[in-house]
Amino acid sequence: MVQKTSKLGGTASNVSVSRVAHGLMLMTWTPTPVPDEQCFEAIKAGVDALPAGTKMLLNSAEFYGPTMGTDNLEMLARFYAKYPDYADKTFVVVKGGFDRAKFAPNNSPEFLRASADNCQKALGPNKKVDVYEPARVDKQFPIEETMKVLVELKNEGKFDHIGLSECSAATLRRAHAVYPVSTVEIEVSAFSYEEETIKVIDAATELGVSVLAYSPLGRGMLTGALKSLSELPEGDMRHRFTRFKDEETLKHNLMIVDELKSFAETKGITVGQLCIAWVAAQSPVMIPIPGSSKHPRTLENLSAGDVELSGADVKKVSDIIASHGGVKGDRSNGMAMHLWG
Repeated sequence: MVQKTSKLGGTASNVSVSRVAHGLMLMTWTPTPVPDEQCFEAIKAGVDALPAGTKMLLNSAEFYGPTMGTDNLEMLARFYAKYPDYADKTFVVVKGGFDRAKFAPNNSPEFLRASADNCQKALGPNKKVDVYEPARVDKQFPIEETMKVLVELKNEGKFDHIGLSECSAATLRRAHAVYPVSTVEIEVSAFSYEEETIKVIDAATELGVSVLAYSPLGRGMLTGALKSLSELPEGDMRHRFTRFKDEETLKHNLMIVDELKSFAETKGITVGQLCIAWVAAQSPVMIPIPGSSKHPRTLENLSAGDVELSGADVKKVSDIIASHGGVKGDRSNGMAMHLWG
């Protein structure tokens, strides 16, 4: 059984969740969606491994589908219909407020309201959205205005808590001054640790906001499982990222992964567990959210929450990456304009 837990931030400070959460994106946002029963097994395995009274944080979105539809939430709706007693054992964070037609955020009051309603409709009657997060910050609207809209929607019972995603540290501080932010979702991994990443983590730590660290395994690269780009199926979204653009770039990055794997072996853990634990070690407010659609991997990921890394261990990971001149490629996939809003 997994032992370490985390308290969430803001108005969710009375909620205990597992130290490592469960990202659901690639159950449905993939060329070949995963069969329901496999998804259900992976989710249940994680929930069943937790201490009594601890919830599994599940990370979803309004647009996690092949055509950016509500496929992921609909899958969850089927899960809760089949296993209604798991509704109280899980804590669902949903991103919305993204206009797929324009492939850009839309934080207008009308769009956010429609988005929140759409998310709950797709999630179904057996589970309420726990946290609603605008997926990106819409720079057409001051964050103070966006927060006021979110507070209004929360007070109407559309969802229980407010989160943000891909915002800057300054934006987080301004938003939190309007109303307590419970979660802030940003990409954090040993391969994605920018100057602004550190600033957001510092601000969240000071404010008591939970950092939901997505892609802590570098979109699968840090598991050590990927050996060649030919292993990625046609339509896999990773083809759009510069870290997966050619074999030479991949070869460089996998050299780092191989050295990290050797270090992990000296600690009796997998390289994936090492990298998840490295993310968790950055602050007490960190909650890594690796994705998994297979129950053995779910349990492996969760177990990383119980791995204790010393300061020297954390530095060793950073030193290994630096010794190779850093990771090649960035994390933007053409959406850099919408990062750190």
